[in-house]
Amino acid sequence: MIDSILESLRTEVADVVPLAVLFGALAYVTKRGALLAALKRARPEIVTNLVLLLVNAVVVVPLIAVPILTGHALLPRPDGLVRFWEGLPAAIPVVAAIVLLEFAAYWRHRLEHVRVLWPVHATHHADEAMNWLSVRRKHPLGEALSAVIDTLPVVLLGLPYWAIAVALLVRGWWGYFIHADVPWTLGIFGKALISPAAHRLHHIRDEALMGSNYGNMLTLWDKVFGTYVDPAPYVNCETGIAEGTRDALGELARPFEARYWRKAEAQQPAEQPAG
Repeated sequence: MIDSILESLRTEVADVVPLAVLFGALAYVTKRGALLAALKRARPEIVTNLVLLLVNAVVVVPLIAVPILTGHALLPRPDGLVRFWEGLPAAIPVVAAIVLLEFAAYWRHRLEHVRVLWPVHATHHADEAMNWLSVRRKHPLGEALSAVIDTLPVVLLGLPYWAIAVALLVRGWWGYFIHADVPWTLGIFGKALISPAAHRLHHIRDEALMGSNYGNMLTLWDKVFGTYVDPAPYVNCETGIAEGTRDALGELARPFEARYWRKAEAQQPAEQPAG
């Protein structure tokens, strides 16, 4: 177990350092003179996000993600489906894995906006200074939920593990990108791909509009199920939640607060997540 934890930490550091250089350069190019003010405003939440990243690397990845992705003998994978995917050109299993991961993640994400799961997911929406590390602002319970629900279907459907790994890597990179503090709609490409502006709209301070753009990479399932909203009128919208942002300890404690477990009729409208 210790070896798994150390390996998870090494992997996180190896992933985050080059991303910090990349998104630091992006911030400099897009903000220039306003960069220091933006960093000052985002600093407390960046610290919170880094702490939660490390907590999840120590707790969730070794206990949940690694067993799912390496549990060849633990999970039923029909031989016929495994052979089917192995017989296809390499690009097809990767694209299929992305589409299926997006489908599972879409419905997991929508469920996280219902009252019973919102206390866990609220942590992810609490950033008031959106930045590329906001994607890692997840309560360990939320991180575990996404690790199980998002990946289990593609594993059970027999997709090659290498294709799942590639799809997770691509979606992971895109997740950092769409949380970056840039007002980009991606133009024509934003019709098919979730843009930073489209995802920022999902994080908007307005609880009604928060119930849109649940996708991580593709607009496909939002459009199929009627939850896609064009972000163009909402570029640079304010983000956050009625309950406010917290430090890392506050976010870890958030789901256990009594305010979230009152009867629905006793809650204030501003505290209700978008459904």
